[in-house]
Amino acid sequence: MGILDSLALGFETAFTPVNLLFCLIGVTLGTAVGVLPGIGPTATMALLLPITFGFDPATSLIMLAGIYYGAQYGGSTTAILINLPGESSAAVTAIDGHQMAKQGRAGKALATAALGSFFAGSVATLLVALLATPLSRLALDFGPAELASLILLGLIASITLASGSTLKALAMIVLGLLLGTVGQDIGSGTPRFTFGQRELFDGLDFVSLAVGLFGVAEILRNLEGSMVRSVVVKKVQDLWLTREDFRRIRMPVLRGTALGSALGVLPGAGHVLASFISYSTEKRAAKDPQEFGRGAIQGVAGPESANNAAAQTSFIPLLTLGLPANAVMALLIGALLIQGIVPGPNVINEEPGLFWGLIVSFWIGNLFLVLLNLPLIGLWVKMLAIPYRWLFPAIIGFAAIGTFSINLNAFDVYAIAFFAVLGYGLIKLGCEPAPLLLGFVLGPLLEEYVRRALTISQGDATVFVTRPLSLTLLVLAVVAFVVAVLPTVRRKREVVFVEEDDGSRPPQPAQAGTGDGAARR
Repeated sequence: MGILDSLALGFETAFTPVNLLFCLIGVTLGTAVGVLPGIGPTATMALLLPITFGFDPATSLIMLAGIYYGAQYGGSTTAILINLPGESSAAVTAIDGHQMAKQGRAGKALATAALGSFFAGSVATLLVALLATPLSRLALDFGPAELASLILLGLIASITLASGSTLKALAMIVLGLLLGTVGQDIGSGTPRFTFGQRELFDGLDFVSLAVGLFGVAEILRNLEGSMVRSVVVKKVQDLWLTREDFRRIRMPVLRGTALGSALGVLPGAGHVLASFISYSTEKRAAKDPQEFGRGAIQGVAGPESANNAAAQTSFIPLLTLGLPANAVMALLIGALLIQGIVPGPNVINEEPGLFWGLIVSFWIGNLFLVLLNLPLIGLWVKMLAIPYRWLFPAIIGFAAIGTFSINLNAFDVYAIAFFAVLGYGLIKLGCEPAPLLLGFVLGPLLEEYVRRALTISQGDATVFVTRPLSLTLLVLAVVAFVVAVLPTVRRKREVVFVEEDDGSRPPQPAQAGTGDGAARR
């Protein structure tokens, strides 16, 4: 099937009324959680996982993906208007965007963010479409040894690009791998770490873990601080750009798109890294660097283009290799597994409608976001006035009912409470739950591929180093780990992920890799 035939199939899937509706619902929810600080796309997607069980797989993924890249748009709105990044990658946008708002140029800042994001998202989606087929074909040549080495590389690389302590990030990966072994042994069927509980024979429930670890734990953390904000800009005008504005943002948008497209495929918080690097690049390229921090329109155009391009290209390793680039992608893998679909290079052949329908939905979703963001700015800002104490009971109740409805098992609801307490405790200890989720999702796959490789080689463990591609991946994993523990690199990445505390809530440990409000300090 050629690229045009594939895209035609994608348009046929994405343009069904139900998929269009849920794409709109997804990007609307994404924009809302991007605006509201403290919830974020990771927690929202975790909370909504239970209801996707009854959806068609394509519908489920289209909605969940819309939440993710919709949050990249929504985060810029409050960053510009009230100097509060609703999403972690929008922290850089607030530097110049809020200054523009205070100067009466809020409309231009918002228009720049929306148009730059639309262009970058569209270009990055085209890259996903062009690279998906050749990368999937390449991945089909991977044997069990190569796949096991690739998963190991992904886990180590996620530590490299995480913020905070390397040791704590590594500990979270290991804890996730251990939790992934709960249940019956895949070879012998012997129960492992079940403590006599029959409900654990099939392993820990992914939905319960995700909802508790990210959704409810994040709510508990948010209850510590005040969520009340005052809007500096009461009325937004001039929601369009002049010819001079277009001239000034042209190159920043192009550079931001290129940077975001490249960095989005990296494990960890690639979209956050892309926005920071884009801002630094634009400041160095500017004729007057002193303008930055005082309302430079380039300081909005570059980072917003970069983080939205990265949000799209982060789907490349998920769709072609079955590897999550961050915690959001891990949740999407969980959604696929719930639907009975094994993520990886075979999806493009076994589920072509889902594969190409998801890619085409990116274009549709980006168009929806442009139409939503500018006219509904007043609505998004008013949402900040809703007391958080009214929101969290409804969210928790919704999550508990949805999780219970999947298996009609009260044990899954108890598991939510357990993982909520665990997640909250990890946050207070300065640990990052995101690597734990990656380890939990990839752990069973790693065990399966290692066993297959050893079975084929008749127990010869050298198979992992005698096969050239597997050896190359293992060497890259070692290099990534060395980079992660280098003091100089560790200091630099901590600086990259640290954002200014607005003083309204106590400092919190960042959760890099989540791609949401949970990553703020």
